[in-house]
Amino acid sequence: MTERPLFHSDPPAGPTEDEVLLGGAPGSERIEDVRKSDPWRVLRIMGEFVEGFERLGDITNGVTFIGSARTAADDAHYLAATETARLLAKEGFPIITGGGPGIMEAANKGAVEGGGLSVGVNIELPHEQGTNPWVRRSVFFRFFFVRKMMLARYSRAVIAFPGGYGTMDELFEYLTLMQTGKMSIHPVVLFGTAYWSPLVAWLEQMVAREGKISPKDLSLFQVTDEPAEAAQIIINARAQQKSWHTEGR
Repeated sequence: MTERPLFHSDPPAGPTEDEVLLGGAPGSERIEDVRKSDPWRVLRIMGEFVEGFERLGDITNGVTFIGSARTAADDAHYLAATETARLLAKEGFPIITGGGPGIMEAANKGAVEGGGLSVGVNIELPHEQGTNPWVRRSVFFRFFFVRKMMLARYSRAVIAFPGGYGTMDELFEYLTLMQTGKMSIHPVVLFGTAYWSPLVAWLEQMVAREGKISPKDLSLFQVTDEPAEAAQIIINARAQQKSWHTEGR
């Protein structure tokens, strides 16, 4: 398989595809031109889906790591992400990240150290992020929703380390897909008790208590501070769910 270059050295020329699509960077096009261009944009979106399915289609039992791109290499969570990914890679789990720095880099590093497949599913941003040097299979997307679909499609578990809006967006995407029955129940591990406890308390004491979610929805995730425990949750889930081994991908 021919790989894309791991580093995209040139920043986007002009607005990104998402900015144009969502109206964040309106151009000087007349409405007649927009009507003509949007159908062609569908073809570009379709092309990204085709490439993603083609390049990731052999992955089974993938574990996606999400978390802040701003986490420094000497941060305790960076080290924990590396160790967790290393333990899972040694057990044969492909490690999938957004391909960038911080927690993503840490997990890709652990995947390589554990002898596993290290995948980076990167995204075009207004200010280039680049692909970290520990990625061994790189896929580059221009549309966020295509990238999120690929992460959901090829992941059988998610580990969320402390992060910001992007991490929360991806985390609740997984939880919503499972809550609504759009995706089978997969392990979701929140790593970092101190960081996630206020969110968990709010979900329990406000969201669930007011009936905005069912109490059983709180069982869709687990919280830990230990790499070995995080890895074991996923290893145990694979052993208990025969579909991990036999389900067509």
